[in-house]
Amino acid sequence: VCRGRSGGAVGAAMSVFVTRRIPAEGLRVLSQASGCRVQQWDSEEPVPRAELLSRVAGTRGLLCLLSDRIDREVLDAAGPDLKVISTMSVGFDHLALDEIKKRGIRVGYTPDVLTDATAELSVALLLSACRRLPEAAEQVRSGGWTTWKPLWMCGYGLSDSTVGIIGLGRIGQAVARRLKPFGVKKFLYTGSGPKPENAAEFGAEFVPLTRLAEESDFVVVTCALTPATQGMCNKDFFSRMKKTSVFVNTSRGTVVNQEDLYNALSQGQIAAAGLDVTTPEPLPTDHPLLSLKNCVILPHIGSATYATRSTMAVLAANNLLAGLRGEPMPHELKL
Repeated sequence: VCRGRSGGAVGAAMSVFVTRRIPAEGLRVLSQASGCRVQQWDSEEPVPRAELLSRVAGTRGLLCLLSDRIDREVLDAAGPDLKVISTMSVGFDHLALDEIKKRGIRVGYTPDVLTDATAELSVALLLSACRRLPEAAEQVRSGGWTTWKPLWMCGYGLSDSTVGIIGLGRIGQAVARRLKPFGVKKFLYTGSGPKPENAAEFGAEFVPLTRLAEESDFVVVTCALTPATQGMCNKDFFSRMKKTSVFVNTSRGTVVNQEDLYNALSQGQIAAAGLDVTTPEPLPTDHPLLSLKNCVILPHIGSATYATRSTMAVLAANNLLAGLRGEPMPHELKL
């Protein structure tokens, strides 16, 4: 039996549903916890909606991913026994938080542990886009590489540049920390308000979004998806950017108006873009953005290192168990 903080039993055999195949270390934490009966959708592919609705019925705990839409329908299907939702993600825009709060369900998530991996990927994506790496590699394969040419495959470097970061939270700071040694001259940032304690290390200046667009040589988006940030990188934003600037998004796809981004890239309004997130995900293979040489698109792999995914799975499992036992979670989303 999983025991509560008071030492009293919290109910024999608490059932838990895990919506996907997760790293073994995370599953082991759950299966070795006494009194927990684990059901899992054991596939690399998402659980079908009908299957999700039937499997959550009567469960006490749910471990889900950001690709699972946990809305009122799912909560109704689960019924009043559902006490804890643990998401193996730092984002939570897939959860109907108002409805969850109304029902007194606790929510765990996995910030911090994926900060470094996502920041590394953000830098890799920025360098790939600004130095045209996929395009250059393709030229080697296709026979386009004929001789050394002074102006061929030239891109833009970070030395002496201005970098604008939208959202100077954990990941934004980790990106700045990695870019600083490249010789970046100045950091600008924007967000819901100034964060002097976050900005001090980089001497970053808090500016309005419009000024960040106008002055940055590189724009990196690492903010959370909120009603305020949805669609903020749009036609007006891209039209203010320099023709030589590079845009990178590793936050959420809907922060960007993709049609406006396509137009900016295809008309030479901005130099290049790198995206790890899109709308929808996966992006259809015939999407206009994929026809552009100056746009590098990755399949949402920001946190995809073996170590990070394993740590995320263990944290998600520990959040779930703590919630079921009525204990403080390692990382609880305060609703």
